[in-house]
Amino acid sequence: MELDYIQSAIKQFEYYKSVGERTFAQLDEEHLFWQFNAESNSIAIIVNHLWGNMKSRWTDFLTSDGEKEWRNRDLEFESVIRTKAEMMTKWEDGWECLFTALHSVNAENFNTEIFIRNQAHTLIEAVNRQMAHYAYHIGQIAYIGRMAKGSTWKSLTIPKGKSSDFNKAKFSKGKHGGHFSDDVK
Repeated sequence: MELDYIQSAIKQFEYYKSVGERTFAQLDEEHLFWQFNAESNSIAIIVNHLWGNMKSRWTDFLTSDGEKEWRNRDLEFESVIRTKAEMMTKWEDGWECLFTALHSVNAENFNTEIFIRNQAHTLIEAVNRQMAHYAYHIGQIAYIGRMAKGSTWKSLTIPKGKSSDFNKAKFSKGKHGGHFSDDVK
């Protein structure tokens, strides 16, 4: 059951990563740096924060506190990324750190106590905490992307007005397994 949970979490993280990437694919470079106002975050700032969080939380996550001494969280919310290429490098680096950590989980270390800012978590609590955090920010990325593209936005999941068609296709398969995102491309 423990390893089933980890595989499910990996699949869910892969889905959220794909939502971000499908958003990036629709945007021009200037959209990645657009801010509604001086107090709001651009997509690039959100990616920088996700990267900093991922590197801190998932580096040696079974043996050291998830809030690393070397992390500079405040700088994550500054406009330090200058190009799409730089943004994508940080995006991939953060996700690679996360997936490497999750793939290191096995039956022997699954019950390791995880600490974040000196607060104890079960492995499931720590993973769920990060999953919710990343979904929140990736939702922000998609929302900013949708605002930027306006009427030319292409749905990342079920297109507006197509719920009935999507449901018909799903139910026509009969009861089946897989991840819910397998048919959402």
